Amino acid sequence: MRDAIARRLRPTQIRELILILVIVGLIVFFATQVDNYLTGRTFNRITTTFPIVAVVAVGQVLVVLTRNIDLSVGSQVGLVALTLGTIMRDLGNAPGFIQDAFELFGPILLVGVGVLLGAAMGAINGAIVAYGRVPAIITTLATLAIYRVVTIEVAEARSITTRGFPDWLVDFAGTNAVEIGDFDIRLIFVLTLVVVALGQLVLRYLPYGRRLYAIGSNPDAARTAGLPVKRDVFWAFVGCGALAGLAGFMFLARFGNITVIAGQGLELEVVAAVVVGGVNIFGGSGSMIGAFLGAVLIAVLEQSLTRWIGISDFMRDFLLGVLILAAVASDKVVLGRLQEAWIRARRREEAAERATRDGGGTDGQ
Repeated sequence: MRDAIARRLRPTQIRELILILVIVGLIVFFATQVDNYLTGRTFNRITTTFPIVAVVAVGQVLVVLTRNIDLSVGSQVGLVALTLGTIMRDLGNAPGFIQDAFELFGPILLVGVGVLLGAAMGAINGAIVAYGRVPAIITTLATLAIYRVVTIEVAEARSITTRGFPDWLVDFAGTNAVEIGDFDIRLIFVLTLVVVALGQLVLRYLPYGRRLYAIGSNPDAARTAGLPVKRDVFWAFVGCGALAGLAGFMFLARFGNITVIAGQGLELEVVAAVVVGGVNIFGGSGSMIGAFLGAVLIAVLEQSLTRWIGISDFMRDFLLGVLILAAVASDKVVLGRLQEAWIRARRREEAAERATRDGGGTDGQ
């Protein structure tokens, strides 16, 4: 029975199924503890809480698969959000053609600027790590502080408010894509699903995605095989930064009021979502779907515990730390054994197929 399951499901898929069961179990448990829990209000709270973390987590997966990590994503999101807010605040003083362009293509232009700014910060990280050969944890700790200081300079001791923002930006976070009774499917949630789906398609079907797995599994072997390791690592950081830029736009649209501490601590939630979602922190395995489920699990816990016992921000960080430790430990023990069982099952299956094929050839002679 165990071999049959192992042949049909990869270890990462088993981890994803376990996460789904855990999420469902948590929802059932909290439904018995919190009054009026299974309502559209709870669903809307959860589905508007985790999209920012999930989008950044998709970019973080690209980096972690290569045995690296980007700890500056929170500062990137904050800088992009504040920059975009500053642009919209001062748009009335811009030249007429810029105002006309934003009036016609406001959402596309604002998202484009955010993604480009995030990609530029990711390119800085990627160049230092891939070509400068500075460890990612050192590089991104430094740029975390640098980007935060730049955010402070951009802010000029002023906060961004929604006053003067166009209606489409103010209403973006609350805009529904689909309404099903009391359950509203927010546009921001649909956008997150699209990002996760595209990220998963890249990993599964594009050569670049397969190379990321190869680099993380064995960097030396990847270099020996002639894979463009430096270039791929560089573009992983660029992709992570670009998605942090998109999340910066989402952060501005959701909160509106932006200060210099925007995005602070977001990197902890993102790393927690990634490792809880089954992405191996040592590289080489994981999926975008797993990271998405990790973000959902964290959002369910945060929102449910807040309504149940009213946890503080300090307890939330404690919870995230526990989840990270538990996820890394399970990767080393449980997921490692599942990986070995899957490999053994596949080898036995291949050996049986060869024996059948060889036997058939002999009979034919």
